[in-house]
Amino acid sequence: MAVALSFSLFAAPKQANAQAALNVNADGAILVDAETGKILYEKNADSPLGIASMTKMMTEYLLLDAVKQGKVKWDQEYSVSDLVYKMSQPRDLSNVPLRKDGKYKVRELYEAMAIYSANGATIALAEIIGGSEANFIKMMNEKAKKLGLTHTKFVNSTGLNNQDYHGQQPAGSSDDENVMSSHDVATLAFHLINDYPDVLKTASTPMKVFREGTDDRIVMKNWNWMLPSLVYGYQGVDGLKTGTTDFAGYCFTGTASRDGKRFITVVQNAVGANGKGGYKARFDETRKMFDYAFTNTTREEIVPKHYQVKGHKTIPVIKGKDDQVKIYTKSAIDMVIENGENKNYQPVLVLDKKKINKDGELTAPIKKGETVGYLTVKPKNGDKMKFLTTDGQNKLKVAVVAAQDVEKANWFVLMMRGIGGFFGDVWSGISSTVKGWF
Repeated sequence: MAVALSFSLFAAPKQANAQAALNVNADGAILVDAETGKILYEKNADSPLGIASMTKMMTEYLLLDAVKQGKVKWDQEYSVSDLVYKMSQPRDLSNVPLRKDGKYKVRELYEAMAIYSANGATIALAEIIGGSEANFIKMMNEKAKKLGLTHTKFVNSTGLNNQDYHGQQPAGSSDDENVMSSHDVATLAFHLINDYPDVLKTASTPMKVFREGTDDRIVMKNWNWMLPSLVYGYQGVDGLKTGTTDFAGYCFTGTASRDGKRFITVVQNAVGANGKGGYKARFDETRKMFDYAFTNTTREEIVPKHYQVKGHKTIPVIKGKDDQVKIYTKSAIDMVIENGENKNYQPVLVLDKKKINKDGELTAPIKKGETVGYLTVKPKNGDKMKFLTTDGQNKLKVAVVAAQDVEKANWFVLMMRGIGGFFGDVWSGISSTVKGWF
């Protein structure tokens, strides 16, 4: 149980401008701070739309999760199944052809998927992790629920149109397509890069040779043409995943980091000024959001470390050598905000009622650093900040702690206080009675 106390300590706010300034030409789009998941801009972000090969971010997440748990090893070898062999041959589907009798290590299959969006390699990984692609799809949808993806449905591991499987799509899969909302895609990307940041080392690789030194040598060029060294290069971009199918259109989940800030962007079915989709369109629309984010936002310290709320710098203490204890924030609160918005926020102090009695008192003994509540911030104008996840929102909460020790008073001191209190009450009663005579 807790009680929240809000204090207006800052000047009037300036309105946020992202929604008005950005006109992203896509069916769905979103821009978020990658550290907290704070949403800075969104367009039709809760509608399920096609995702094409952005699907592979979930395959990546499940693979990295399995490696972490020791269920899969990077040097583990895989023998090619009939399905994977057939699906890996068509080069128009983005593939590295795999030999029917070949053996491939998990790491090289992962790199082929993450860098080159290789579909056969992706199905191979699905079989390694799930035993079959059909079972892996169940795992994908289960993980989606655990991550809070409420507008998501997976029917295959690759993001291909199901018709591209030519009747060999996973058992139980219909002719449906993989769909996610922009909000869900960004949430998946948020978990992926925060839970497994090493994914960016692979995602940021502009080019890698598959099976170097063999007859199967293939130069894999990254489809993310916003990587700094590629055709639509953008400073700080190091991920994450493109996707293109007839159903989904031109899609891209991007992430970029510089000046102490990292952002995640999503565009689904992006189109250019001519109203047509294209590779360039998805990167142009992403560039709009990155330009806005890096130019019009700053990372600011909203609440400093050891901050004390006016009027609540101390809490009364009972049964202690001291009758009060100073409290302050254990750490600072900083976040990405729009330029000029640093005066837009007010602190909200939430005291832990499990430790503080109905009279607002703590009971000694109290240790320095002991948590007595937490402090967060909210916009002064009453607007509600939006986050991808509750975990992100919790990053704007800092512990409020006791700034000093308060030892418990010994029995003699407590007894004398009790006696003093008793006679004080008696005297107060007598005084009131006497005053009543006159």
